[in-house]
Amino acid sequence: MRYRWYAYAGIATLSIAALGLAAEGPSGRGGPRQGPGGPGGPMEMPRIPVMTVLDTNGDGELSAEEIAGASQALKKLDANGDGKLSRDELRPQFRGRGGPGRPGFAGGPPGMGGGPGGPGPFGGRSAAIETAPVPKDDAERRILKALREIEEKQGRMLNVPALDGRFLRVLAESIGAKTVVEFGTSNGVSAIWFSLALRKTGGKLITHEISADVAALARKNFETAGVAEIVTVVEGDAHQTASKLTGPIDLVFIDADKEGYLDYLQKTLPLVRPGGLITAHNMNPRMADQRFLKAISTDPNLETVLYTEGGGLSVSLKKR
Repeated sequence: MRYRWYAYAGIATLSIAALGLAAEGPSGRGGPRQGPGGPGGPMEMPRIPVMTVLDTNGDGELSAEEIAGASQALKKLDANGDGKLSRDELRPQFRGRGGPGRPGFAGGPPGMGGGPGGPGPFGGRSAAIETAPVPKDDAERRILKALREIEEKQGRMLNVPALDGRFLRVLAESIGAKTVVEFGTSNGVSAIWFSLALRKTGGKLITHEISADVAALARKNFETAGVAEIVTVVEGDAHQTASKLTGPIDLVFIDADKEGYLDYLQKTLPLVRPGGLITAHNMNPRMADQRFLKAISTDPNLETVLYTEGGGLSVSLKKR
């Protein structure tokens, strides 16, 4: 069976079969996976490796931004410059990447990424990650319901996947964040995840959005989730509006123009309290700005780790 994946990004049509990269079934060979119905039952179609490479935020879908950048992303993978992608050029791109149908971290325990034997029984994720959040009270139940409805009615837009949102909530609540600053509001999904933490810590979120229309949509979503009093939306070019920020800031989350990450870091790092965090989204080989990555990994005042699940996050601790 041949698998063909099409991406329109000016020009981009790839035949997986022609590349000899048909998705691996349970035997390690190309072909569909056997579904739960056993022989003759429904077949589970595996995730295609090239799509895995282009799915930079790890949500299992290709957004307009990811499709638009497909040609450039694939060009970067062509290490020998011959205009073709070989198995050897593609294979490293989906080693160590968790997510549905992806190999997990090398050496990880079964069910947490599969370890040396390949994906674990949960497709590279643990059972705990696959389960939905359990609300503690009515307010949290309302927020989680709003998040589900936003995705159903408005689509993914440029939001963080739920896995990343949950992680951001854990970070903010665990450090008792009082002031969180976000660059890149979109329709407010990541801000709502932060609000789950801030309603418990008594904190506030200042989020920056360049589009007035998108900011208006985000405000409606905050009302729906019941977190409007927690979130302040600042409209305009954040490279300019960020100059009005004052400290101390407990946590910074950067998810806006990728080439602007370094500027956001430079503007907010002096305002972040010792022990505070600077986090950034889409930190993966295809989207991360190397200048920003170098800055957060070589500054002696920072301790940086990379979280490679979901869309990829960097977490930098400002040392005390």
